[in-house]
Amino acid sequence: LIVIKLKSIHFFKLSNQIKIMIGIVGGVGPFAGVDLLKKVYENTRAGTDQDYTDVVLLSVSSSIGDRTEYLVGKIDTNPAFAIADVIEKMYSIGAKTVGIPCNTAHSPKIFSEIEKLLKMRKVQVKLLNMIGETIGYISQHFPHVNQIGILATTGTVLNRVYSNPLEKLGFNVIHPTKLMQENVIHPAIYDPVYGIKSTSKHIHEKAVKNLMKGMSYLRNQGAELVILGCTEIPLAIREKKVMEMHTVDPTTILARALIREDAPEKLNPVLP
Repeated sequence: LIVIKLKSIHFFKLSNQIKIMIGIVGGVGPFAGVDLLKKVYENTRAGTDQDYTDVVLLSVSSSIGDRTEYLVGKIDTNPAFAIADVIEKMYSIGAKTVGIPCNTAHSPKIFSEIEKLLKMRKVQVKLLNMIGETIGYISQHFPHVNQIGILATTGTVLNRVYSNPLEKLGFNVIHPTKLMQENVIHPAIYDPVYGIKSTSKHIHEKAVKNLMKGMSYLRNQGAELVILGCTEIPLAIREKKVMEMHTVDPTTILARALIREDAPEKLNPVLP
């Protein structure tokens, strides 16, 4: 395992022998990358250190612009370019299956550009789609659920990152009101004093309180299941059920998908 945080990305080698490994795009946000790594290990069948799959986590948060700020027009540079740089560097040392622990980065405006850049640069990795994996998991394990709530960043909500594919499959999608999204949910993630991004080591009680207000609203609107659609949210909400609603953590689903693609024999069986 290599964990690197640099101001700029430089070529590096683990050794003269390139190993095939999982790649994790860190820095989007930093604790989300660590959380994905942790969940890869938690979902790996292993009896010794050597049994765990090889993983490279490259966290260059200073170089990757905020995804929501790009999507709402506050910054001009597409974060796809920096994310593609990270993936290319991980590929150079052996990463073959790659995950991005950021729901907002899966907006077509960003994710499709990443795919285009990787193809142009001939970076031959399997880039998993967290949104597709999550929706596939829900369809398989919760076939009788129809009303799905979304807690996410404003960028994910406005760009309908989950809504469009879910609605195509016939699900009814429920979001917080515009006012609640802007004044309650988004600050729970981004506020510089109490937001999860600034307090990931010790989650602030106000962030949790805000998210629970969102959960309560979704429940009152009929949600049967809630997607924790920002990779910071599962750091604060860890329960599998809240207010009688199932919660789905896309980070865990992505972790299991990475193992499935890299070394399926090492994937721990779990109940849905």
